[in-house]
Amino acid sequence: MKQLLALFLFCFFASSLQAQDAARMIKDWERAKAYTAEYLAAMPEDGTNYKPAADVRSFAEQMIHIAGANFMFASQVSGKANPYQGQNLETMDKFKTKAALATLVNESYDYVINTVKGLSAAQMTENMKLFNMDVTKGAAIDKLFEHGTHHRGQTTLYLRMKGVKPPQEKLF
Repeated sequence: MKQLLALFLFCFFASSLQAQDAARMIKDWERAKAYTAEYLAAMPEDGTNYKPAADVRSFAEQMIHIAGANFMFASQVSGKANPYQGQNLETMDKFKTKAALATLVNESYDYVINTVKGLSAAQMTENMKLFNMDVTKGAAIDKLFEHGTHHRGQTTLYLRMKGVKPPQEKLF
């Protein structure tokens, strides 16, 4: 009987922790969306396609890269179709204006947030293949967050090179 009670309590607390983890993820993704929107707003229109060197992505291409990864990872996690499947967003001129870029990037963050909201605690622990590696769906979402943070961080220099003070960091 004690073992059954212990198993029940373990399952209850594990489920509660997983629900808290999902709530944390959603809050973090909403914060990242707002922070990225501040970066997009800070860059002047004439800096949207700025490249610090010929062989690197422009500011717009960095942001489009974030958006493309958001769609790709989240579609793999959710099993739902990527709305931009088969399209190389970074080469599409229609996303290289400030307004269109902001719309695409915000859409991609909403796509991830809705994916996380649609996952149960059990689904977060399901294994999946990501770049030929076995990861949980929750870990895939965490790696995607890390990816976006990395590329947004790169654009800090783009803003500074255009004479713009980057937005204040949002850790919480």
